[in-house]
Amino acid sequence: MGDYYIGLISGTSMDGIDAALVDFGESSANVLHTHDHSYPDQLRAELIDAVRDPLHCVIDDVGNFDRWVGECFRDAANALLEAADIDTAAVVAIGSHGQTIRHQPDAVLPFTLQVGDPAVIAKGTGITTVADFRRADLALGGQGAPLTPAFHEWLFRCPGSNRVVVNIGGIANITVLHGDATDTTGFDTGPGNALLDAWIRRHRGDPYDEDGRWAADGKVNEDLLARLLADPYFAAKPPKSTGLEYFNLQWLEAIGAGRLDAADVQATLSALSAESIAAAVRQHADAHADVFVCGGGVHNADLMQRIATRLPGSKVASTAAAGLDPDWVEAAAFAWLAKRTTEGLPGNLPAVTGAACATVLGAIYPAG
Repeated sequence: MGDYYIGLISGTSMDGIDAALVDFGESSANVLHTHDHSYPDQLRAELIDAVRDPLHCVIDDVGNFDRWVGECFRDAANALLEAADIDTAAVVAIGSHGQTIRHQPDAVLPFTLQVGDPAVIAKGTGITTVADFRRADLALGGQGAPLTPAFHEWLFRCPGSNRVVVNIGGIANITVLHGDATDTTGFDTGPGNALLDAWIRRHRGDPYDEDGRWAADGKVNEDLLARLLADPYFAAKPPKSTGLEYFNLQWLEAIGAGRLDAADVQATLSALSAESIAAAVRQHADAHADVFVCGGGVHNADLMQRIATRLPGSKVASTAAAGLDPDWVEAAAFAWLAKRTTEGLPGNLPAVTGAACATVLGAIYPAG
């Protein structure tokens, strides 16, 4: 038996699965090999439709998604192992986040739902699989999200140095790491790439705004930006988490964006993501904290520039400057969470999620 772990995740952008093979040291994460596994076009379209219009997502759809996504996650892990030329016996466990299709932590009966049958992954790879990481935190009164701050704390904390880790996926979240080892804080700040992707897909047919070029061509509509930022979510105190159930095109259009120039709206959405992220950093971190960015948003030059402009006292860089490729931080995090679970160690941070206490996360699906 080896000491390797695999992390699998598909985020709110639903563009496919990030798979990473990771070797953990006492305080290090060495990403040995990675694989980017695309969803079939039909599956991605159906998942997006289900999230966009949940009232028309029936129970058979959920069951089909669970199996189909599970098969995709299985195939992603097997492709990773083949490319890395690693035998399954060298991998202790797979940590599978699954695909979130609904996240309602503030409902009367709070719940979160990730699909991607872990038994299909475990039996189809021959590797013990840990999944369903969010429910235990919810059961203890937490948000179930974000979970990556615990990994950020473990890997990126630097004594004497105030740091912020910003993950920009469809939804953005921050982790504030205090150099004096006080409690780590973190929460979802609001939209990251989700609205930018949805708006350009609707108006130009592109899956995303490469380098933020379309946003850079537009002009920020300050009135629209003010109305977007007036949404109560941004002023709400953490712990808090959100998703595409909240920040979507229906939310945007209800505020009147559809009547404006499309490029200007794209520029305004970039400003919205940048300002909501920067405001969270300004409010919760030291004014001169180093800011390390990961996730797909790190490749959006326009968005990164807007964030840096709003944080003049901070050095803004990708997590590569702190030792981990920004494209693989989340996959490495769920490999690490699988390690924590198999070792019987807690994986959540109550100060982040609001749970009553720290707890072991997830359920273990044996390969045999």
